[in-house]
Amino acid sequence: MRIIKHILLTLVLFYSAITLYSQNGVAVDRIIAVIGSKAILQSDLENQYLQYLNQGYDVKEDMRCFVLEELLYQTLLTNQAELDSVKITDAQVESELQRRLRYFINQIGSEKKLEEYYKKSIAEIKNEFRELVKEQLIIQSLQAKITEGVKISPAEVKEFYHSIPSDSLPLISSEIEVAQIVAYASIPRELKEIALEKITSLRERIIKGENFSTLAVLYSEDQGSAKRGGELGFVSKSDLVPEFSAAAFKLKGNEVSDIVESEYGYHIIQLIDRKGNQINVRHILIKPATSPDEILKAKERLEKVHKDILTHDTLTFSLAAQLYSDDKTTKNNGGVIVNPASSSPQFEIEQLEPSVFFVIDKMKVGEISQPVPFKTPDGREGYRLLLLKSRTEPHRATLKDDYARIQNFALSEKQNKIINKWIADKINVTHIRINEDYTDCKFTNPWIVEHRK
Repeated sequence: MRIIKHILLTLVLFYSAITLYSQNGVAVDRIIAVIGSKAILQSDLENQYLQYLNQGYDVKEDMRCFVLEELLYQTLLTNQAELDSVKITDAQVESELQRRLRYFINQIGSEKKLEEYYKKSIAEIKNEFRELVKEQLIIQSLQAKITEGVKISPAEVKEFYHSIPSDSLPLISSEIEVAQIVAYASIPRELKEIALEKITSLRERIIKGENFSTLAVLYSEDQGSAKRGGELGFVSKSDLVPEFSAAAFKLKGNEVSDIVESEYGYHIIQLIDRKGNQINVRHILIKPATSPDEILKAKERLEKVHKDILTHDTLTFSLAAQLYSDDKTTKNNGGVIVNPASSSPQFEIEQLEPSVFFVIDKMKVGEISQPVPFKTPDGREGYRLLLLKSRTEPHRATLKDDYARIQNFALSEKQNKIINKWIADKINVTHIRINEDYTDCKFTNPWIVEHRK
């Protein structure tokens, strides 16, 4: 059962899909297993197999059997979740999609780069993987239900730790905790007025009959959607910033909104279609320009904050973040940057943004950087101070230094045993058929029994 948890924790949002072709070039696929009311396709197996290759796993002779068993586990869980009416809300799915997208955007550098890499808009990426993420959340919810109330005592943690050979103890990578104070460049009123005049002119042209999509291609500064005539694809309210969402969801027919101001700039929006709690809209975005003088002022603001922290004992970095930082997501938690991959403040080195790593790499714990240039994925510019709060050295896990982590390992092991028993019980009462091409696989669980053939 550890295998399933590994899949759910490491399966990334984006994976390379492949299509199977016959010798004459016609796309083919087939059912290779059935569990309850759900089927596993050959393409499902090949996609997951390809993922293992891409993640650097050693390819063994029975690798496809190994992958198939993981799919059997996963399908058994989704089938049972359906029988048990396990529900996941749209809001939960959107939240998880957003979390994963933030992680990948941080890794690749910007939304624009992510869209260019996958040749899809952010909305299209989310739409494509919404069902996959929903299925994963349903499985996680069922696993949580199965192990509900399971606890681990300190004695069990200690016993678990001492049961692991010393050379097999987990190697804990170096982890870093970083905080920031951000100063964005202010936008002068005259530059806002220029942007407002431009978006007003575009709206008037549309009202007089010009094509919204054409003007979006020519003028919109949302580069991801501009090339598609401003179209975002189907989105939910939680996908959008509040001001944009409020205006977009009020639209009817092919109505064009009034001018909407958000943190990104000025928008006009046109409704394309509506399906349930989702809408498809197109928009034009005009961003007020950033003045080099204002960027310099942002730097000077942080230079003063840096000096004040160093010279005033009562002004801690945490307090300064609360008082002076322009970043809404970190200012109220001491400036601490949260790792979107784990929702914790700890980052492994390879998880850090390059722009952060190159600043803090040579810093000592407790040291504060000078102001360094900062640009958000949506293009806002400014400067930020970085504080290296903590750094651990790579080491073998110990009870003293890594108790919480070992406690989680021990709890996971205990939960796995409970889920393993649940799996074995469900196999015995669930309709399961596996294609004869895979009946020679040496599975760890009795998926194939004589009466099912």
